[in-house]
Amino acid sequence: MTPLKIGACLKTSEIADHRDWLFDAARDIELQDFMSHVALTTGFDDRIAAAKTALDGHTGRLGIHGPFEGLDIDNKDSELRPIITARFLKALEAADRIGARQMVLHSPYTAWYQNNIFSFPGYAESKIGRIHQILDPVVRAAEDMGITLVIENIQDVRPETRREMVDSFGSQAIALSIDTGHAQLARRMSGAPPVADFITDAGAQLAHVHLQDVDGHADRHWAPGEGEIEWTAVFRALATIESAPNLVLELRNKADIPNGFKSLSDLGLAV
Repeated sequence: MTPLKIGACLKTSEIADHRDWLFDAARDIELQDFMSHVALTTGFDDRIAAAKTALDGHTGRLGIHGPFEGLDIDNKDSELRPIITARFLKALEAADRIGARQMVLHSPYTAWYQNNIFSFPGYAESKIGRIHQILDPVVRAAEDMGITLVIENIQDVRPETRREMVDSFGSQAIALSIDTGHAQLARRMSGAPPVADFITDAGAQLAHVHLQDVDGHADRHWAPGEGEIEWTAVFRALATIESAPNLVLELRNKADIPNGFKSLSDLGLAV
C-alpha cells in the first residue's frame, strides 16, 4: 500500500505556523475562514486579500469549507431556502477569488431520516426536491467556476443515501466528502458501517476527506492515533478507489497537526 500525501484544514492566520510542511510538499489545504455569515459579509474583501497573501507560493490543491450553521440544505421553510442558496453562492465567490477548487457543504441526512424513510408517503422524494431547490443554482455556479462542491457526512447512517443524492444532480461539480470522525460516531451511535465502508461506497465520487479521530462518544477532532479509528483499514480503502481525494487533517488543536501526521506516517500510511 503506497503512502498518501496529506494536508490540513487551517484558518489564514494559522498557515504560517505550518508553512514549511504544507508548502514544501505542495500539500492539500482547506481554508476555514468563510464558514459564517459574518465572514461572508464583514471585511469580505480584506479576508480574501489576507488569504491570497498567506497562500502565495502554495502549489498544492486548495479548498474551502463553506458555511453551514443554520443552513440546512433540506430546509422546509420556502422563504429561507433562497437565503441559504445566497450564502452558498457568496462562499463560492470567495473560493473562486482565492483560487480554491473545492467547497465543503454539510449533508442533510440523519438517523431520523433513515429510520423514518418508510413512515411517510413521498418522504425521500420531497426531501430531495427541497435539496435541489437550494443547491441547483449553486451547482450551476460551481460548474461555471470549475469548483467542486463536496458533501460531507455529518449524522449520515447509510453512505449510499448521500451518494445517491449527489448522483441525482448529474454534474461533475458535486461529489462526496467523508469525515472519518463523523463516520465513526455514526457507527457507534446509529449502527452505521465502519469508516472504511463509507470510503468504499463513495468510490470514484470521493473527492475530499477530513482526517480526524474520535473516542466514539463526541466529535473530538483529535489527531489520528488518539481515538479508536482503524486507520490502516481507512487507508487500505482509500488505496482501492479510483479517485484521488483531497486528504486533510481537520484537528481542533492545530498544534497537533505534526503529531497526527507522524502517527499516520509511522504506520506507513502517509507522507
